[in-house]
Amino acid sequence: MDGIQVLDQGVGYGIVVGIGAFFALLMLAITWMQNRYTSYSTKQAEEFNTASRSVKPGLIAAGIVSSWTWSSTLLTSSTFAYSYGICGPMWYAAMGTSQILLFSLIAIQIKTSAPGAHTFPEIILARHGRIAHITYLFFGWATNLLVGACLVLGGAQVVGALSGVNVYGAIFLIPLVVAAYVIAGGLRSTFIADYAHTVILFIAIFVFCFSMYATSETTGSISTFYDLLRQAGEDRPIKGNHNGSYLTFKSDDGLIFAIDLLVAGFSNVWLDQAYWQRAIASRPETSVRAYLFGGMAWYGIPFSFGTAMGLGCAALTATSAFPTFPNPLTTAQNGAGLSAPASAVALLGRGGAGLMLLLLFMAVTSATSAELIAVSSLITFDVYKTYVKPTATSGQLVRISHYGIIIYAVILAAFCCILNAVDVNLTWVLTILGVIVGGAAIPVGLILLWPRMSTVATLVSPWVGLCLGMIAWLVTTHFRSGAITVVTSGDVTNAVAGNLVSCGSGAVLAFVLSLLFPGQTNTSDPEMRKRIHKINGVRPGDTGQDGSAGVSGEQQTASPTTPREAGPAVDPEKKPLDLPDSTPPEKTQDSEPPSDPAPDTLVPTGNAIVDFLEASHIEPMAPEDVRKATILAKGFNLVYWCVVIILVPFTLFGTQWEFTLAGFTGWCVVSFIWAWVSMIICVIWPLVESRGTMWAIAKGLMRDLGTAGRGKAEPASVA
Repeated sequence: MDGIQVLDQGVGYGIVVGIGAFFALLMLAITWMQNRYTSYSTKQAEEFNTASRSVKPGLIAAGIVSSWTWSSTLLTSSTFAYSYGICGPMWYAAMGTSQILLFSLIAIQIKTSAPGAHTFPEIILARHGRIAHITYLFFGWATNLLVGACLVLGGAQVVGALSGVNVYGAIFLIPLVVAAYVIAGGLRSTFIADYAHTVILFIAIFVFCFSMYATSETTGSISTFYDLLRQAGEDRPIKGNHNGSYLTFKSDDGLIFAIDLLVAGFSNVWLDQAYWQRAIASRPETSVRAYLFGGMAWYGIPFSFGTAMGLGCAALTATSAFPTFPNPLTTAQNGAGLSAPASAVALLGRGGAGLMLLLLFMAVTSATSAELIAVSSLITFDVYKTYVKPTATSGQLVRISHYGIIIYAVILAAFCCILNAVDVNLTWVLTILGVIVGGAAIPVGLILLWPRMSTVATLVSPWVGLCLGMIAWLVTTHFRSGAITVVTSGDVTNAVAGNLVSCGSGAVLAFVLSLLFPGQTNTSDPEMRKRIHKINGVRPGDTGQDGSAGVSGEQQTASPTTPREAGPAVDPEKKPLDLPDSTPPEKTQDSEPPSDPAPDTLVPTGNAIVDFLEASHIEPMAPEDVRKATILAKGFNLVYWCVVIILVPFTLFGTQWEFTLAGFTGWCVVSFIWAWVSMIICVIWPLVESRGTMWAIAKGLMRDLGTAGRGKAEPASVA
């Protein structure tokens, strides 16, 4: 990494520790205000882990963008622009967004047939029993560990390269600092932290894009940028690109990379509890909109950033301001994701390096916070409440969540240290991720989307997919590269063979085994049946024709969609103006009642809104809402795939067109406009929809300041 460091160690440690401490204090302040001035309390397991299922679509969309904006979103999109040319950022954005948009269909099914679930393994437990539950719990943890490694390892290596901070020290500091503010505020705090991080993210992107396209002394304009790229294609042609140019979509390796990213994206989105958690936390009537808006907003980040900074690295390599001038980046430096940091240094010097470090820290910590609370939810509800103490109180569940966050942070740091010690980098982890967990990616989606998915198929397909994928990956590496090493195994062509076999065999076996061995596991355990009913949204005593409450076959999926008499309820959108004093009574751990084996823990609080959201029965979406949401999600996905995945890129690929100055100018302008649209969705929209809550909190603060804090302020609906 020599030649990149332009900052002192103190700057690196200051950003990692200082800003992390700032966010920890911010989360403590926000949590205090939430508990005092709104109707939700982070002392309850339901609020800590699912944000009481009431977060509005703008904040959900911002959270999706922030949690999906890994360090690899910024670094790898730039790396592939530097490696494959102008096609790299669009392939990265297109394939990543497709996973978020497809997940909108999963979000509908969660709200329809499993409205009482906290985690995706809970849904599998309800439909296919304990062995299947443990199987997907393993793949969920494996996904979280690999995703966390992409985040922490990539961020730590760049921090070390830019500032000289010890990489192992950064690896431990990043997750532990994030753990501090996640423990302080729970899932809702991660949504709010996501929002703060996203604001800083867009500010940094705009600074870099304006500098590259308009204000830099080195480039100064898009036309100069274009000329530098043409010269770069002549001086350092890209193998496999048409005429070696950076300005063409005809890139064979770029297309292989896109396929690899598509498979890896399926794996890490569909098996990452962080994405399921956001669907669970969203309002039923707006969850689909949140995912569609979030997906299209996220598209603008790698598209705009990778175009400016990845291609900018290629253009600026021959200038004296480039940190490794007169040499280009080495293969190791490029693999570690240093193309964007090198561009930042060439554009803005030490200030650019500092801004890049801040930008990456925001991206890493925001996504890591989502991973931390996702893993803690798996530990809390799928291990402790399922196998250790089914009658745990809400306070005990929150405490286990805290323990889970710390355990995952330490294990993640140790795992990243091992990877760094054997010279594994961010690009390698992202490239092979689908090989490890791809076999379970399609089956986990089919469990919700296809009623005929059998228990045998659920159990067998992911393990066979894993074994076949590993064999294909290693055999391809051996025969293509002559030896199996870290470098050869991370080759994109070798990895794509394993990714395709792992994901493809898991999908094929899921269908074949379901047809050959139909049927789903049923249980006679009354406590387990009670929990299954609540996960599936079945009212106690309301069972199917076979008495199984819709636990098997098509009946299980269809039955919860029928609305039931809900009984007395409080509208969670309205303030409880006509209710008694909402100050919760003082409770001790001994007086807190135990929860039942179901995932929702009812702890009376004295606040009608909280008790309503904590109620034993959570209604599924109404059939009409399901129909409308499904039509919207399917139609949007169909248009997106036809236009963005097939029509535009393959037309440019097949014609072998090399961008003219006018075409390149239009491309850069569109990418920059898309970034602004993304900013409006992620920054402006949440402010507009949460204005009532912010005003209520402001009034409460002013009232406390004026009355020395007499009593608890009037609760407000939470954004």
